[in-house]
Amino acid sequence: MITLCIHYQIDHHKWADFERYARNWPEPIRRCGGELIGYFLPTKLAGSTNRALALIRFRDLTAYEQYREALMKDSDAIENVKQADASGCILVENRSFLRQIPE
Repeated sequence: MITLCIHYQIDHHKWADFERYARNWPEPIRRCGGELIGYFLPTKLAGSTNRALALIRFRDLTAYEQYREALMKDSDAIENVKQADASGCILVENRSFLRQIPE
C-alpha cells in the first residue's frame, strides 16, 4: 500500500471554499479507485492557518496511475477543480507518497 499525501497552501480567507472542495471529493475518489483517509484543515488553535492536507491510499503505483486517469475523466472531479480554481482557495498544491509502517 502507498498513501498519496497532498499538501495544500490555501488562502486563509477562503476556508469555506476549500472546505467545500474537500467535502466534494469522497465520492469521486472512491469511484475512481482511491481510498480516502481524509482531508485535514487547519485550526486557529495552533500552527499555520494556511496549510491543509489530504491522504489517499492505493494498492500500488499502478493503481494510483489508473486512478489519475479515471479522475481526469470524472465529471464531478472536473467540476470540483473548476470551482476551486474559480474561488482561488488553493494557492499551492504539492504531492508526495508515503509508506505506512508497519504495513
